[in-house]
Amino acid sequence: MTENNNNEPNKEIKKAPRTSKKNLPPVKSEEFVEEAKERLKTRKERKKKKRPEYKKKRVVVPIITASILIITGIALAVHSTFFQSTDDAFVEGRLVSIAPRVQGPVVKLLVDDNDIVKAGQLLVEIDPADYEVKLHEAEAKLAEAKAQLNVTKKQIDEGGSNVQQSFEDENSTKSKLDFATKDHKRYSDMYKSGIVSKQDYDNSSTHYTVAQANHKAATEKTKAMKSALEGHQAKAEVVEAEIQRLEAEVEQAKLNLSYTKIYAPQSGMVSARSVEMGNYVQIGQPLMEIVPEHVWIVANFKEIQLTHMKKGQPVSIKIDTYPGKRFKGHVDSIQRSTGAKSSLFPPENAVGSYVKIVQRVPVKIVFDEDIKDFNIVPGMSVVPKVKVK
Repeated sequence: MTENNNNEPNKEIKKAPRTSKKNLPPVKSEEFVEEAKERLKTRKERKKKKRPEYKKKRVVVPIITASILIITGIALAVHSTFFQSTDDAFVEGRLVSIAPRVQGPVVKLLVDDNDIVKAGQLLVEIDPADYEVKLHEAEAKLAEAKAQLNVTKKQIDEGGSNVQQSFEDENSTKSKLDFATKDHKRYSDMYKSGIVSKQDYDNSSTHYTVAQANHKAATEKTKAMKSALEGHQAKAEVVEAEIQRLEAEVEQAKLNLSYTKIYAPQSGMVSARSVEMGNYVQIGQPLMEIVPEHVWIVANFKEIQLTHMKKGQPVSIKIDTYPGKRFKGHVDSIQRSTGAKSSLFPPENAVGSYVKIVQRVPVKIVFDEDIKDFNIVPGMSVVPKVKVK
């Protein structure tokens, strides 16, 4: 009984679709077959249309990609054969730093940022009062030394006259001494022979002694006069040396006074101005920079790019500021050392571990055309292309 009860639901489930089929309307078998054939045909046609497009893309896309890569590689190979280019290149120029040669407060500032100046134009003036005073002091000392030299020269002239007079006096006393010596000898011989009296002999002896004393005094006077003259001459030399030193001080004072006015050494544009009116500036303190109009390009090419690069080869220059413009130039020179070797701290390769790095060599490129109408300034990035073949 239990098994029959369990099977009854299953029978009902199996019978349900049969009852549903009996309720459906009758369908003709031919129509159903035709409709199924049409559906199959439509599906096959759709598959035939889709499959060739999919297969075509799988073949064409790789072919196009490979063709593009091959053509690009050939173009790059040809380009690298005839041209060498680098993006490690910048516009360079001379930056003239303006600094004072004397210290003091700024009383005049005649330029502003980005002003165009000409060579010799006055830029800054420092208070000249202190330097004018120093110049007057130096000139006064020089005048005093010159006056002292004049006095010394007069003393030299007077000493020369005194020496000449003392020479004459010495010669006179020498003559008198010679005469007194001979006279004394004669009287001495005559006195021994008893021809003259003792009084005459004593007189001759006295004249001889006086002549000796006078000659000695004249000789000493001549020596004193010569020493005095030499002293005056030495003093004159000292004063002349002092005058030369003071003249140098006067010239230095004039130079310092002239240094209070700072002029532009070159024509160009004022840049990096840091000085203001009233600033107290020190010697060598940077006040501003002047950037001349003349600029060029320094391109750091890899060493493997320099095989066929030579001086004078044409260059096409692209500047980031002017993307639609190509400037013309040529190779001016190639540096005789790499950038690393010319740096402040060149590399030392004599170590245990070494990794080879491709070095770069600076190449100077100059413009062949007038670029005054373009704002090309030092520091700009450029991409030069050198035609090496």
